[in-house]
Amino acid sequence: MSPDDLERHRVELTGYCYRMLGSGFEAEDAVQEAFTRAWSGTFDERRGSLRTWLYAIATNICLDMRRSPQRRAVPAGSPAVPGTPLGEPLPETAWVHPVPDHKVLDPADATVARHTVRLAFVAALQHLPPRQRAVLILRDVLCWRAAEVADLLGTTVASVTSALQRARAAFPAPPVSAEVDQALLDRYCAAFTAHDVPALVALLHEDATMTMPPFAWWLRGRDTLAAVLTHAEAPCKGATLRQVRANGDLALAQYAPDGSAFAIVLVETAGGLITATHTHLDPQLFPLFDLPMSSGSPLRIPG
Repeated sequence: MSPDDLERHRVELTGYCYRMLGSGFEAEDAVQEAFTRAWSGTFDERRGSLRTWLYAIATNICLDMRRSPQRRAVPAGSPAVPGTPLGEPLPETAWVHPVPDHKVLDPADATVARHTVRLAFVAALQHLPPRQRAVLILRDVLCWRAAEVADLLGTTVASVTSALQRARAAFPAPPVSAEVDQALLDRYCAAFTAHDVPALVALLHEDATMTMPPFAWWLRGRDTLAAVLTHAEAPCKGATLRQVRANGDLALAQYAPDGSAFAIVLVETAGGLITATHTHLDPQLFPLFDLPMSSGSPLRIPG
């Protein structure tokens, strides 16, 4: 076993751990720990493939990391009223975070649907107990056979089948949103950076929502969003946007008017309109995306 033998599994393992944990940072930590344990352990090819062994190690690490009853989520509850304060930010462990496509999706793997790393899908997974979550991901997302999952988890096929049935019954599967249209995103970027509120509002669905983690504050409805956007002079006016790929779709990196990293924005669409925006106000996400912390710095292309 060589370092290259491990590295060829990094992307798919990170995608698996991201679905389990809801955080790109934690997923990378889990995979690195899995590689460390694998390198210091003894791989016996008579007992299965290296890939299966790595998944078993990564699964145990994720289960250990999720023993706490707290789960990551997306803003929910009653929408806020325009003009009300944002409130106190919640800790980063409260939220499902965006993740760059190149860290979790292998272009060569046609079996894994991009919607399974969408924010809503990953947030829905967090509702399941960790062991059921692992079974659902392995069986329904990664298409493993029941016998393979049973061997990985050290249990029986009957136990895996039972866990999968319970997981499917409890899984609040979100609707699959349409892929973001490039032309629509271009119009959104143009209206946003020009602070052209009427043009921006014209792109919104009547029931569009807007969230801003780490704040629980969120809004629903085109008219409500229009009222807020009209008075949102900064950091929107003069902002710079860069298109990136995140969670299986097009997304945006937003830089503040002074050029500093500001937010990663995920966009959802349907029927040619924007149905939701999720503005993650966490500049520390930019290194995860291989993005510079200043809009004046050159963009690093993922290798």
